[in-house]
Amino acid sequence: MRILLVKTSSLGDVIHNLPIVGDLATQFPGVLIDWVVEESFAEIPQMHPQINSVIAVSIRRWRREILSRVTWQEIGAFRHRLRAENYDFVIDTQGLLKSALITWSAKGVRCGYDAASARESIASIAYDQKFNVPASLHAVERNRTLAALSVGNKITRPVDYGIGKRFDRLATQSTAVLLTATSRDDKLWPEAHWIALGTCLSELGLTCQLPAGSAIERSRAARLSAAIPNAVALPSMSLKDLSQTLARAQVVIGVDTGLVHLAAALGRPTIALFCASDPALTGVCASTPVVNLGACNAPPTISDVLNAVKAFAELPVRQEQPL
Repeated sequence: MRILLVKTSSLGDVIHNLPIVGDLATQFPGVLIDWVVEESFAEIPQMHPQINSVIAVSIRRWRREILSRVTWQEIGAFRHRLRAENYDFVIDTQGLLKSALITWSAKGVRCGYDAASARESIASIAYDQKFNVPASLHAVERNRTLAALSVGNKITRPVDYGIGKRFDRLATQSTAVLLTATSRDDKLWPEAHWIALGTCLSELGLTCQLPAGSAIERSRAARLSAAIPNAVALPSMSLKDLSQTLARAQVVIGVDTGLVHLAAALGRPTIALFCASDPALTGVCASTPVVNLGACNAPPTISDVLNAVKAFAELPVRQEQPL
């Protein structure tokens, strides 16, 4: 059996799709699972040992360079690769017009949300099999439910992202990774809160590490690390390298961003801070220790976060294992 998963972006959405892979591999031993994903997030499904092939798509870049001849050559090459395989099932868990067009171009029984469930109702036109999945479910369970309905499966496993074991050999360090950046300003936690929290973490013996990508994020990380004792503003790095940093952390604390979901998927004790979104729908979800704090228009306090950190303090740490 061969199955194609279509989930192109964003980072958090791609991570939320990972448990489907293990679900399908358990139901169908020997299944070959391919995945279409945005090129900037391709490292995530590549980490999963049960993914056969990752097919990178470049919709974001193509939109910016739509008049370029190279762009159209790349689109042609992508469609050729997409149609090179005959799939038993093509499962679109994104439910957007862009993902539906990709699904429609692939060969196989095309499965997706019905018009009432899809994020963009027009997407349902592209599917041969359409399923109603309540929007009230957490994003991880929406994905798993759709995939299970598509192949006639039942969900029997706990949530397993399948990417944590590759980092099990890494020792836990006395670090706290602070994920202070997110895509929307209303999701940010106040800088004064981060400084107060980081100072307390330093007093507990933890070195705070602050990843950053864009220029704005690097500027924020530099300000915060300068104000937090012994803190380090990390340079820009690939998702694979950042995953190693997260996997070594004693605790990861972050706002509503894809990286906080990555930390949970890697099995690290994770505290997610919600200021302008609903954790019931998109909170961190894992079988390992995770805590969602705050809610829309009700950000968590510094005390809330410190209490969660102290609750994690008794967790065992990993020792380095040989390669």
